[in-house]
Amino acid sequence: MRLILLGPPGAGKGTQAGRLVATHGIVQLSTGDMLRAAVAAETEVGLKVKDVLTRGELVSDDLICSIISDRIDDHDCAKGFILDGFPRTIAQADALDELLEKKDQRLDAVVQLKVDEGILLERIETRARESAQARSDDNADSLKKRLAVYSEQTSPLVDYYSKRNMLMSVDGMKSVDEVAAEIDTILSTV
Repeated sequence: MRLILLGPPGAGKGTQAGRLVATHGIVQLSTGDMLRAAVAAETEVGLKVKDVLTRGELVSDDLICSIISDRIDDHDCAKGFILDGFPRTIAQADALDELLEKKDQRLDAVVQLKVDEGILLERIETRARESAQARSDDNADSLKKRLAVYSEQTSPLVDYYSKRNMLMSVDGMKSVDEVAAEIDTILSTV
């Protein structure tokens, strides 16, 4: 099973990805983790990434796709994977389609966690006040910026995958268990 979880920051993608990993025995692939691992391993691609990051630049789509391509060839991805943090743009989605096609693979589903952004802000502020595990960017101003970037760059992926009949939406405002149950029901049909 090859999946993408879509949703704005704070929608619960990480929580649901963790449950899917445990339930379905698939791997969660975080682009940030993969970039750090490539740099640490000093692979050819990792050295290129290190050079880009040292210059303070953003890693190109080509480099990210190269890292993803290498990673999904690993044996632990044989049962499938969940992409976390990729794709973020239409160009990245196109690149992912090409990459998977070359490997004779395809995405099985794109699951969108639909949330109310106003309530999302309240959740983040509560988490920041009450949790020792709060992220450094768990505050209203930071979330507003992250939501604006998501809206501008990533939300167009909803239409992109909808037109390809791959998008399945769940109500991300329900409890964690209810959202997980909805996702499992959706995935039982793919």
